[in-house]
Amino acid sequence: MVFETLYLFISLLLILLGAEVFTNGVECLGRRLSLSQAVVGSLLAAVGTALPETILPFVAIFLHSGEASNRIGVGAILGAPFMLATLAFFLVGFTVLVSFLIKKRPFQISIEYKSMRRDIIFFLIFYSCAIFLPMFIQNSNLFIAIALVIGYVYYVYKTFSGESEGILHAEELYLKKIYYKARGSLSSECIVKTSTGLPLILSQVFLALVIMISGAHVFVDALSKISTSWGIDPLLFALLVAPVATELPEKFNSVTWTIKGRDPLALGNITGAMVFQSTFPVSLGLLSTEWNITGLALVSAIMAISISIIILINLLITKRLSPLILLIGAVFYITYAVLIIIDQRT
Repeated sequence: MVFETLYLFISLLLILLGAEVFTNGVECLGRRLSLSQAVVGSLLAAVGTALPETILPFVAIFLHSGEASNRIGVGAILGAPFMLATLAFFLVGFTVLVSFLIKKRPFQISIEYKSMRRDIIFFLIFYSCAIFLPMFIQNSNLFIAIALVIGYVYYVYKTFSGESEGILHAEELYLKKIYYKARGSLSSECIVKTSTGLPLILSQVFLALVIMISGAHVFVDALSKISTSWGIDPLLFALLVAPVATELPEKFNSVTWTIKGRDPLALGNITGAMVFQSTFPVSLGLLSTEWNITGLALVSAIMAISISIIILINLLITKRLSPLILLIGAVFYITYAVLIIIDQRT
């Protein structure tokens, strides 16, 4: 038990390290290619930081056998949108509140209205179809999975063609900083002025992928053993605990961007990840599992959809986003945690 817990902790560190390195790489790629905030936030950063929870169900379903691993895979697929819609949104709102109380920024969020509205609408359509259509239409999983993938491709097109400002700030590539610091031949100012080549950027991205995949493999194995020894349903454990850790890249990046006043990137990172999580990972679940979403798993999906509807209504009515709306995510998460505790005791 001690070794499994240690492996779980180490694997989480590997996953988070890989996600941070990957995100830095794709942000530098976005700056190098002169991409907009919407593309970098909702696509590059979102997909990059979504990889840990995307890799987890893939590893659980295809590289591990047994009912526990299969349920962990489904739990990871459903848990990602739930954590993004609850804790991730809450942390952005909470960061704005704290920054306002210490007089670091006004109590308001700067958004790119069209970009965020687009992301929320796409998520609601994709995720609702994936959750509810299989309940009413038999043998529709393949059709729905294909439609979701095609839908995401269309979403990417709309994001690239939509209106959005360019990237104003981006941290230097980690490998570049390490290389020049190791040589000791350039100051920080010179490092910034030196151009970053695409091969170096892509090398960092590939390295990050290797780190994340390795961490995910260990994580699934340790999580399965721990949940079994504790007598906890692996599906529910994966829904409530695993995504908290694997969604840390989105949370960390979004909080950092919010503190710096880069709200469109902070929110785009979350909403873009929600769109991605409602398509490719869900398609994997539709094609590779029984995809029988019931009980608390269904509750988590309904909660994620409900929060998104509330945020969309706020956007459509006011053309703005209130930090208070984002804070209700914590209420949904706490409610869900209580439901799981009650379910485990009955």
